[in-house]
Amino acid sequence: MKKKIFSVSNSILLVFLALLLIPQTRTPIQVAINRVKMLVLSPSAIDEVEQTQLQPFNYEVKDLNGTSTMVEVGMGRVAFLSYWATWCPPCIAELPSIQKLHVDYGDKMDFILLTNEDPAVVRRFLEKQRYKLPVYFPSITTPEVLYETSIPTNYIIDASGKIIIKETGAADWNSPKVRKLLDSLIAN
Repeated sequence: MKKKIFSVSNSILLVFLALLLIPQTRTPIQVAINRVKMLVLSPSAIDEVEQTQLQPFNYEVKDLNGTSTMVEVGMGRVAFLSYWATWCPPCIAELPSIQKLHVDYGDKMDFILLTNEDPAVVRRFLEKQRYKLPVYFPSITTPEVLYETSIPTNYIIDASGKIIIKETGAADWNSPKVRKLLDSLIAN
């Protein structure tokens, strides 16, 4: 009996590994795994003594239509800043929670989702997923204090430019803990 269970377990594992090798099934499986991880991962504020103070700055970006604009960071409004990509499973996994947060907080704070991908690819992705998010393409080098080699990397920056949360990897941005923090930051 033990041998049969072991054989079934090995077969399931082999099928799972084979599905990870197939490009059409790899991304959905990786997204699903990241969503399961997000059930226990909610971003937390950085200890106050370790929070980094940014010099307020204008982030020169282009929108989906190619129009150049400046996005203010640390200049009087709370900001959610995200570095992400359409091909990144952890990014895809967390986007629904970011979308929900944007729906409820988009008029109270700034959302800045940055990617270096082709705008046409990003537009198709957003339309297919029915996301209405403020996506931009950087026109300047990422400020050193915000530079990270991993995506997704997300920041919540208070109105004075202090990094309150820095989270790398998929996380639940629509959690009660994040909402409570945002309510507090916006009220100040």
